[in-house]
Amino acid sequence: MSGDLDVTLRGPKAYEVARAALESMEQAKVWPTALNFELWLHMVADPSGPLAQEIERLLSTGEPITDFIAEGLAQTYLPKARLHDQIKDAGEQLSHELATVSRAIRTAQQSNAAYGAKLAGASLELHENLDPGDLKQLVSGLTIATKRVQSENKELEQRLAESTAEVGRLRDHLVQVRRDATTDGLTNLANRKAFDEELERACAAADAAGGSVQLAVLDIDHFKMFNDTWGHQTGDQVIRYVASVIGRVGAPPRFAARYGGEEFAMIFSCESAAQVERTLDEIREEVASRRLKRRSTNEDLGAVTISAGFAERRPAEQPASLMDRADAALYDSKRSGRNQVTSADRKKAAAA
Repeated sequence: MSGDLDVTLRGPKAYEVARAALESMEQAKVWPTALNFELWLHMVADPSGPLAQEIERLLSTGEPITDFIAEGLAQTYLPKARLHDQIKDAGEQLSHELATVSRAIRTAQQSNAAYGAKLAGASLELHENLDPGDLKQLVSGLTIATKRVQSENKELEQRLAESTAEVGRLRDHLVQVRRDATTDGLTNLANRKAFDEELERACAAADAAGGSVQLAVLDIDHFKMFNDTWGHQTGDQVIRYVASVIGRVGAPPRFAARYGGEEFAMIFSCESAAQVERTLDEIREEVASRRLKRRSTNEDLGAVTISAGFAERRPAEQPASLMDRADAALYDSKRSGRNQVTSADRKKAAAA
């Protein structure tokens, strides 16, 4: 939901959503702190979501939304707060492991230093004329000291092995946290944040190596009408279906993301305009070829179509400008009857 909210807050409905959030907070007698405002923005943007349901439940009991409760809601339902906590927990565990290993190493260093001193002392004594009894005592002391050092070194090796395994587990956990932070929860495609980062990276790589970048934007046709008719859950089912087609065709080295709502984006590196258009047509045709059924009732929903537009990056063009041109091509597809693909560059050439 956070990706949709980010898009909403940068669109024509931004102030409407913000006003609705403030009005709802005032009615609930909730202080307009930054955290409460963020919670209420999510609630207004997704009124049937789990956060909204939990806030409604709390309000229905008459329980005030204190700072403590707001922080708990944020940690449970806001993705940024969950991510921060996961990274913080992993960091604390890593610090604990490093401190434990550091203590074990210091202990081993002290033990080895004491053993070295013991050996040095024994060396001096051996230069003296020792009687058999003193020699036996010296050898016995060295044997005990050697066994103690061997035992402590073995414990250190075991502790280092355990810590190496734990650090590896923490590393894998942080990789998963990173993956979760850049994945759209509904579709399992990359999210808006990951898309923005990848587009920056692809453009930088193209500038460095002289390669090309093509950007495509895809949108489900008449989705609002479909959503209003069948409900949000069925709308989510349609989004997941379209995403599954885009994700399969847009597998690496291509990059596919849910840009927000019912809109998707794809990045093509070092592919021609003809290749990009064929790929987008393949997605469009496959999406339209299947009649969907409502999962809960098996009702026939009919076919879904998508429109797409794409643009090839100009030398040194900024990602925002490339996105604007791909968006313009998408809306040309919409205005021309939908269920089609438009090239921004070919349209410009035809106009010239």
